[in-house]
Amino acid sequence: MTQPRSYPATTDKTVLNHYLELPQDKNNVMCEYIWIDGTGEGLRSKCRTLEAVPTQPSETNKRCTCVSVMEAVKEQHPWFGMEQEYTLLDFDGYPFGWPKNGFPGPQGPYYCGVGANKVFGRDIVEAHYKACLYAGIKICGCNAEVMPAQWEFQVGPCEGIEMGDHLWMARYILHRVAEDLGVVISFDPKPMTGDWNGAGAHTNFSTLNMRKDNGLKYIEAAIEKLAENHEEHIKAYDPNKGQDNVRRLTGRHETSSIHEFSAGVANRGASIRIPRSVADEKKGYLEDRRPSSNCDPYSVTEIIIKTVLL
Repeated sequence: MTQPRSYPATTDKTVLNHYLELPQDKNNVMCEYIWIDGTGEGLRSKCRTLEAVPTQPSETNKRCTCVSVMEAVKEQHPWFGMEQEYTLLDFDGYPFGWPKNGFPGPQGPYYCGVGANKVFGRDIVEAHYKACLYAGIKICGCNAEVMPAQWEFQVGPCEGIEMGDHLWMARYILHRVAEDLGVVISFDPKPMTGDWNGAGAHTNFSTLNMRKDNGLKYIEAAIEKLAENHEEHIKAYDPNKGQDNVRRLTGRHETSSIHEFSAGVANRGASIRIPRSVADEKKGYLEDRRPSSNCDPYSVTEIIIKTVLL
């Protein structure tokens, strides 16, 4: 049986710059082809030399059907924002920065923490943020999460299909940044058992009517439709039809129960949360807190549109 590597395999990254600075033929472009693999959550890539912009994207992922759904409701201008949580792991599979023969102190001081004894891997987080901005990703924030070595970045607002496009690319960039720095990224929704928070991908959603004055009635109508289709959404909210999320949606650690639908104002333990500011202003958006951290954003946004608008 192969034992997990307990030490990082690293190289001197400064040597790479010598090769990256070599002059290139302007008629040939190195193109990184990125795709979602058969697991529905993993990313893979390969490099090709191209002389023209490719015009035939693969239809083997969930993007194809999502595009058609978004096109059908484009006049309603659906906006999404997703809060992507993830965990930094060492090569032994243990959370980055955790003591090897024990556990860190209880949760509490780590959320949005500051200081070397509260947060681990901030250099990865900040490098990822800068790289996303450079790449044109609509990243809009990041923060340390409740469990040490767990972080979150937010992407949005994105209209229609660009939510899935931008989040998948942000995930890819995160993997590549962490690869350079010798750390593993996990999108597992419950990487550590016990009294530790899981990882989700809370999804904020609104339509043009919801964002207008008195849009709260449209938000409440959407919640009623979501309640009627709870089981179908659970199956779409992780790549294993709910089997990953069942470890996370326990009704504890700021989650709802996977078996029951619930909604409420400013309630982080509900399936759907209406932010306090939205309830006060009577317009805005809703937050679906059920999607897992390893969800496919194409599947999540597609089923929300199908349930609420089609």
